Amino acid sequence: GRYVGIRGPGLIFLIPFIERMVKVDLRVVTMDVPTQECITLDTVTVKVDAVVYFRVIKPDDAVLNVEQYIRATSLLSQTTLRNVVGQSDLEDLLAHRNKVNEKLQALIDEGTSPWGIKVSMVEVRDVQLPETMQRAMAAQAEAERERRAKVIHADGEFQAAQKLADAAKVISSQPSALQLRYLQTLGMISTERTNTIVFPLPIEFLKPLMGDVFAEKKKK
Repeated sequence: GRYVGIRGPGLIFLIPFIERMVKVDLRVVTMDVPTQECITLDTVTVKVDAVVYFRVIKPDDAVLNVEQYIRATSLLSQTTLRNVVGQSDLEDLLAHRNKVNEKLQALIDEGTSPWGIKVSMVEVRDVQLPETMQRAMAAQAEAERERRAKVIHADGEFQAAQKLADAAKVISSQPSALQLRYLQTLGMISTERTNTIVFPLPIEFLKPLMGDVFAEKKKK
């Protein structure tokens, strides 16, 4: 047959048995890319699926340059997805997915351009890892949480030790501070409703417990 041209909206007359009309949808098409099993650059087997958003911008090219442009776009998207995943490592797929999406969009758009198709966006929806890899990543995450907890605990112990050292310096320079704290403690105990009997001791009885704190003060 011979290509006549593009007809827009309105009443169109065709010569029966001689002319044939092909309708092309110019709206955005949402196309699911079937799950593809791929091997990443760091030799990890993954299953990846995606979705492609495209529309026809040149109906004549979509009809004349390719047969079944939607199916052709789907097949091209599948092969492009496998190629891009094969050129990326696992970290890129998980942590830098936007870059992978942009690369897919550029390649598929370039491949479908002769067909009068414009690819506006490509999104990788899911990356399925092998079960062994999932368990290994879970164990690594748990080990990282334990490490952070230990670091926080050690930091707390260090700060507590610093506070105790500062308190010891204050008491060594001002023994009256120990007496004041002693009296405050007795006052707190006396206000509690307990059956415990407390016998207050003279502050001099506590001096041996302080070691050389008071002795050093007397020498000065």
